[in-house]
Amino acid sequence: MGLNETPTGERLQIGIFGRRNAGKSSILNLLTGQNMAVVSDIKGTTTDPVAKSMELLPIGPVTFIDTPGIDDYGELGQKRVEQTKKVLRRTDIAILVAEADGYEFADEKEFLAELKKRTIPYIIVANKSDLLHDANKNQVKQDLADALGEKPEKIMLISTVENPKVSANFLRIEIAKLANEHKDENHLVKDLLEPNDLVVLVIPIDAAAPKGRIILPQQQVIRDVLDAKGTIAIAQTGELERLLLSLKRKPKLVITDSQAFKDVAEIVPDDVPLTSFSILMSRYKGDLTLQTNGVKKLENLKGGEKILICEGCTHHRQCGDIGTQKLPNLIREKTGKDFDFEFTSGGDFPDDLTPYSLIIHCGGCMLPVREIRHRLDTAAAQGIPITNYGIAIAYLNGILGRVLTPFPSEEVTRG
Repeated sequence: MGLNETPTGERLQIGIFGRRNAGKSSILNLLTGQNMAVVSDIKGTTTDPVAKSMELLPIGPVTFIDTPGIDDYGELGQKRVEQTKKVLRRTDIAILVAEADGYEFADEKEFLAELKKRTIPYIIVANKSDLLHDANKNQVKQDLADALGEKPEKIMLISTVENPKVSANFLRIEIAKLANEHKDENHLVKDLLEPNDLVVLVIPIDAAAPKGRIILPQQQVIRDVLDAKGTIAIAQTGELERLLLSLKRKPKLVITDSQAFKDVAEIVPDDVPLTSFSILMSRYKGDLTLQTNGVKKLENLKGGEKILICEGCTHHRQCGDIGTQKLPNLIREKTGKDFDFEFTSGGDFPDDLTPYSLIIHCGGCMLPVREIRHRLDTAAAQGIPITNYGIAIAYLNGILGRVLTPFPSEEVTRG
């Protein structure tokens, strides 16, 4: 990812679904104006989900996900269908591609039911409309709508062969409408600030910090503070006390890397609100109440129970890695017990969480909002407590109440 590119987790995720050879890859190429996907008359050309990121006017930064056919069969085919269903966990808008001259739509109806169950906004594209010749296209839309149990206005007749630019523009406009209707207005920190508020960021530079850069949540918070017309002061942990003494006014908020919570809490005066980048990510993408309640499970865990620690990105693990080393060591130190820790990273997340007594997730900066909320919903549905790195570290250091004070009370008491 370039330094000025929109992160994957902040892009609108648009999944393209349908039967084999319905024209999903052709629709992707139509929307992007590029030959981004291989197109063939042979069924099953797309064998794995393929993500393509780009700027799509008039929408902005998006990621298209081209998927295998929902009608694939056999042992290998079923595995491909399962991969397609996993894409739904991160899909913001679904494009369901059907053949305009088709007759059987059982697979599409089943898939539509799944989209509705997951409350995913969708567009139905009746592809290959050029094959209809002299047919009454309004009647074709009505017949297709009746077959799918939908309204005709939910269906677009599209041809990637005849007037493709016109088809592409109409489809982009429909996607933009859905994107605006379902836009998420959550903020990291902007809604907590007034213009000219001073925010202090504590950014430790250690072995895990990328050379020449700061990590994504820190970049995002900086941008959010600037959008709020706020002022920013930045220091490493060792320079924080000197920085605070030099300020002519009290900060509205101090935000630290969670790993430095203990040292920073001792430096920052009690009357200055304090929180962390990870906790801000919890309220931005996750559920602060659910994850705050989840951490309390640490009070009564028995030694030997399983704890799952989930990292959203797939960076190379280094000595002193927070997920695999620092957090487990802190848990052992503060509880006086040893546990059976298991770890996942990237897109890996178990469907069956019942073997675990607690799940601790990273902030999820690299994951789409829908993926994070799917993981939280899955844990809640199976009755497994889930929390995040920052909340767990604050709890273990005895400062959880303090680092939640910057947030409106309903965010940490509802439910």
